[in-house]
Amino acid sequence: MYNTYADKHVIPALGARKLRDLSVEDVDKWLAGKTGELGTRSLKLIHGILNRSVKSAMRRDKVKRNVVDLCDIPEGRAGRPSKALTLAQALAVLMQAEKSGERMRTYIVLSLLIGARTEELRALLWSHVVAYDESRAAWLPVAQAGWEHSDFAVYVWRSVRQKGDTKTVKSRRSLKLPQRCVDALRLLKEAQDVARAKAGDRWQDTDLVFCTRTGTPVTAHNVRRDFRKVVEAAGLTGREWSPRELRHSFVSVLSDSGVPIEDISRLVGHSNTVVTETVYRHQIRPVIMQGAAAMDKIFGS
Repeated sequence: MYNTYADKHVIPALGARKLRDLSVEDVDKWLAGKTGELGTRSLKLIHGILNRSVKSAMRRDKVKRNVVDLCDIPEGRAGRPSKALTLAQALAVLMQAEKSGERMRTYIVLSLLIGARTEELRALLWSHVVAYDESRAAWLPVAQAGWEHSDFAVYVWRSVRQKGDTKTVKSRRSLKLPQRCVDALRLLKEAQDVARAKAGDRWQDTDLVFCTRTGTPVTAHNVRRDFRKVVEAAGLTGREWSPRELRHSFVSVLSDSGVPIEDISRLVGHSNTVVTETVYRHQIRPVIMQGAAAMDKIFGS
C-alpha cells in the first residue's frame, strides 16, 4: 500500500525536487492539489511517507530541516461511507452465492458467517481448517481428520499483508465454524481436488483454500469482481458494495441478534471494544439490558 501511494502520488510530484529547494509552500500546494482526489486518511498517508523520507535525509545530513513537519494536512474528499447488508439482503446474497462457483460461494459464506477480513481469507490454508477428532481428543487438519466430525474451526493466523502477519496481535484468532461454512469448505475441497487433477504439472501446491485453477493465489481484484457479480444477481447494485462489507454485515447481524459487543470484538479480532465501536459505529446498536432485567426481577411484569 505504501509503495503504491509513493509511486502514484509522492514520487511523480516531488521525487525529482532537490530537498534544499523544497519549501513549506510547495508541500502545502501539493497536498491541497490532492484534496479532490484523496480522502483525509490517504492525505495523511502521503504526508507521512514524505515526512519520513525527509527525516531519513536529515539523519544523513542531506538537509538541515524538515519542512514537511511544518505543514498542516487538509481535509480530503468525503469517502464512501461503510455500510452493512440487512438480514434480508444477506440472505439474498447467500442464496445467490449457493448458485455460483465453489470458490466464491465459500468465500462469501465464510466472510459473512465468521467475519474474517478479506486479506485473512485470501491467505487461509487448508492446514488451518481443522476438525476436532474425538478419538484422539485433538484438533487436526481436515486433510488428516476427514469431514466426519461435529466440530470444525479455522485458525485465522495469517494474512496477505507483508510478512504474512495479521493486522494486529489480537487479530490472530481461532474460530469455530458454523455448519454452513463446513459444508461450503467440504465442497470447495472436492472441487479443488478435481482442478488439481486437471491442471497436472501446472498445479502449484500452495495449500491455499482460495486459489485459481492452477493453485496460485487469488488477487483482491479477482475477489471483488466475482463478489460483485453475486451481489448483482441478488438484486443489489454491485459497484456499490465491496467484499469488506461482508465483515460489517457480520457485525451488524450479531449486534441485531443481541450478541454483546465484547464477544463481537473478540470474534472480529479487535484489540478492545473501543476499536469495534469506532470502526463499526454504524453497525453496532448497543442496547443496555441489565437495568430492565433487574427491574423485571424486582417488581415483576
